[in-house]
Amino acid sequence: MRDLGVGFGYLLKGQRWVGAHGRWFGLGLLPGLVTLVVYAAALVGLAYGADDLIGWATPFADDWSSPWLGLFRGFLTALLWVFGLFLAVITFTAVTLLVGDPFYESLSEEVDRSEGGEVPESGLSFGRDLWISARDSLRILVRVACYGVLLFAAGFIPVIGQTVVPAIGFAVSGFFLAEELAAVALQRRGVQLKERLTLLRGRRMLALGFGVPLTLAFLIPFVAVFLMPGAVAGATLMTRDLTGEDEGRSAALDPGAARS
Repeated sequence: MRDLGVGFGYLLKGQRWVGAHGRWFGLGLLPGLVTLVVYAAALVGLAYGADDLIGWATPFADDWSSPWLGLFRGFLTALLWVFGLFLAVITFTAVTLLVGDPFYESLSEEVDRSEGGEVPESGLSFGRDLWISARDSLRILVRVACYGVLLFAAGFIPVIGQTVVPAIGFAVSGFFLAEELAAVALQRRGVQLKERLTLLRGRRMLALGFGVPLTLAFLIPFVAVFLMPGAVAGATLMTRDLTGEDEGRSAALDPGAARS
């Protein structure tokens, strides 16, 4: 359970880091603003079109009497919008990271540089690096969508669907959100998606401590944009912990401590 607090601590440290490096904070805002405008338009469109979509998908209910028709379709409309919001929260990070790949790569490298030691580089071309990021993000999205469908179905279970299922949903969202952000630094270190997931599962509480509060914060409009630069910085700091780099650096600086 200690790792929960450690993960949250990295999230705060990342925000403090960009706060002390205003230039990187400003550059990191741009991709998030672009993505936010696109997602806001999509969610508004979904809100306006959800009634028609549900009506088209449930023709068998056309002859139902009032108020059952309105309650049934109103419930499905609300679930559809919540599901859309769930996907938006999950995919927002992936899309923002793709849009701002050069910015966030440079920001992550600067965080590593400020911590001392070597600054890992992938050695890949920009196009190749972007392709790998997009491919891995799609794989994560498929995983999240599968979980989302299962949780959506479980939401119909009385009591459990309104209590346990949302909590599991936030945990799933938080874990994969932590993976997406840590991928910026881990990909530079040559760590592939399968290895990244294994690494994070080994420190699941650390990932949840970092990702779940961020997922909750991302539900507030505009907050995601302002937290993204610090989230990338914090995920880079967390990556150094996951890979044991900070321990190795401490041992190099103090060999006597390492032998003890």
